[in-house]
Amino acid sequence: MKIKDGFTLHQISDEYIIMYNGTQNVDFNNIISLNSTAAYLWKHVEGMDFNAYTLTDFLMENYEVDSETAKRDAEQLIKNWLEAGIIK
Repeated sequence: MKIKDGFTLHQISDEYIIMYNGTQNVDFNNIISLNSTAAYLWKHVEGMDFNAYTLTDFLMENYEVDSETAKRDAEQLIKNWLEAGIIK
């Protein structure tokens, strides 16, 4: 997996959003909000190839979570990002 070109993470106060930085007008119905954990993972995989195992490792290294929960959360996050069209 890889983040698609043009999508960037922005922090507004204590909120995180993903926006497309293209020449098109911004459709505010399609802004994707992330929680702090998802934003942390996004920051760490920007510009690199990743998969569920990569995200699982990041989660286990930085949060008190068991491997099964981390893997399940990583797989769900990837599914959500694929459905949103922000990774390929």
